[in-house]
Amino acid sequence: MNKKSQKNIRNRFVVLIDILLTIASILGAYALRLEGTYFYFYLPSAYWMIAVSLIVKPAVYYLFGLYRRQWAYASTNELKLISMAVTVAAAVVSVTMIALYSAQLFIGFPRSALAIDWILSLVGIGGFRLSLRLIAESQASVEKRPAGRVRNALIIGAGDAGALVVREMQKNPQLNLTPIGYLDDNPTKQKHQIYGIPVIGKLADLDRVLHTRHVNEVIIAIPSAGGRIVRMVTDICRLNGVPSRSMPGLYELLGGKVSVSRLREVDITDLLRREPVRIQNELVGAALSGKRILVTGAGGSIGKEISHQIARWGPSELVLLGHGENSIFEALLELRDNYPSLPMQPVIADIRDLPRMMAILKNHRPQVIFHAAAHKHVPLMEANVEEAVTNNIIGTRNVVEAAVAYDVERLVMISTDKAIRPVNVMGATKRVSEMIVLDAAFRTGRAFSIVRFGNVLGSRGSVVPLFKRQIARGGPVTITHPDMKRYFMTIPEAVHLVLQAAAMGQGGEVFLLNMGQPVRILDLAEDLIRLSGLEPGKDIEIDFTGIRPGEKLSEDLWDEGMNYQPTAHPEIFRVEEEEILPEGSLQQIVNELLRLAQDGEKVAILDLLDATIPSAAVRATPPPDMTSLV
Repeated sequence: MNKKSQKNIRNRFVVLIDILLTIASILGAYALRLEGTYFYFYLPSAYWMIAVSLIVKPAVYYLFGLYRRQWAYASTNELKLISMAVTVAAAVVSVTMIALYSAQLFIGFPRSALAIDWILSLVGIGGFRLSLRLIAESQASVEKRPAGRVRNALIIGAGDAGALVVREMQKNPQLNLTPIGYLDDNPTKQKHQIYGIPVIGKLADLDRVLHTRHVNEVIIAIPSAGGRIVRMVTDICRLNGVPSRSMPGLYELLGGKVSVSRLREVDITDLLRREPVRIQNELVGAALSGKRILVTGAGGSIGKEISHQIARWGPSELVLLGHGENSIFEALLELRDNYPSLPMQPVIADIRDLPRMMAILKNHRPQVIFHAAAHKHVPLMEANVEEAVTNNIIGTRNVVEAAVAYDVERLVMISTDKAIRPVNVMGATKRVSEMIVLDAAFRTGRAFSIVRFGNVLGSRGSVVPLFKRQIARGGPVTITHPDMKRYFMTIPEAVHLVLQAAAMGQGGEVFLLNMGQPVRILDLAEDLIRLSGLEPGKDIEIDFTGIRPGEKLSEDLWDEGMNYQPTAHPEIFRVEEEEILPEGSLQQIVNELLRLAQDGEKVAILDLLDATIPSAAVRATPPPDMTSLV
């Protein structure tokens, strides 16, 4: 028998029961109203009411779709629909019966029977359909469980997702999972039951529950849970030897947030291990609103985010400057989608071209410059020393000289923690670039400043995209050293810091973020694997490849002995007494670095960087192994 004929049989069965219930509810209403007295006297009107109801009620029920539903999956929405259908049908029957009585087609009509019939119909029609669901569930529950030991599951979260997980376990015995309780921090849910399963404590009780109850598996059923909660649960479960997994919400599945590879999409802030820094909107708005602003490196991760954040404040013009035409084109498209009325100018240029930079600033006359253009990949710069010098140092000098020549009010340069006691070419060239900006600030009195921060999670070339690709391939995840540590921040945090510095800078400051404690790269990788729904060492292996040339086990945000002072922002500090060179000496050194780069004198460049920068040890770094750049 095909599915269509089965469906028709089910529908005919439901209609037949509705007819019988309609007759029974009317006779029951008359019996309750009259309590046996004069029942037969009023029986003719009951026949008329039965006839009218048998015509009206099935038709109304059909119009409301009561015969097109799978009642095994009925919910509160279906109960509302039943109530509406029964009420409308009762109203139509009532109007019809009163009209017929007024026409004197019958005598003796107890009007209160209409209300009683409505109540009995609600109970009968609703109860019948509820029984269909109960029968379906009871049939599922008596199905034979497949062979295998039943596992006890503890559910983290007693919200909609947790209730859905428990209901699925109860309806599908083949899962071999039995829910034994929920943990939820909502005080109103404590000691209550959901689908017969008790809420036995809060998240803080997880360790105690795992010790006192027989739990085979922990299921995190809080789709909106942040990394802190997921990490805490998985860490406790790991210490107790109990497997755990995170269940995505239905909205995540439908919205595409869970990829085909079945990896949970990880929010970058989950990996931060501290609260993200917030921006002080009023100060930033006053510094950017209505200004002409230029961003160098606008096609990169940081430059693009800077441009997006600036656009929120309504500058009079936003100039997007970059060397890669494709990156600038993509950044321009994104910005125009979000800010169609904002005046934007894409400029393809190389910051190493001083005449070109002069022409650009003469044409656009920016009041604020965010200098994000730089080569930042440490191993690649070890192999391309000349490019690091010409782009990071000479390019910065060109931007600064053009800014001074055309009266730029504010300039903020993006720097790195690798500029402190540098052991690699990238960090050393950024430190010289800092000196150039600070020297210009002291010479001119302009609000030129430096923003220095650590590694940016999720930026191009950072470890997170690399780890994600390795996890998606099934591993292994490669780490240079188990004790490698870095300061980390998110892209929005980095941009907030940059914009805040632009607002607070008076000239010659080096700003840095209170980034908490450095994070082990190994911990970061393990967090990323677990937050992707997998287990380190079991699902994804971790391999150690050895420290690469130019790397340190840990980075610093300022030199030892340097003082730092608080600022108007509670999480941003200002470094005092940054060492700079006299103008003449600095210009001479930069010119010499340019000459050496043009001549390809790599060794001489390294010697000069070590001699110029305090505590630098660039020359001691061994040549890079091109097979281990990542």
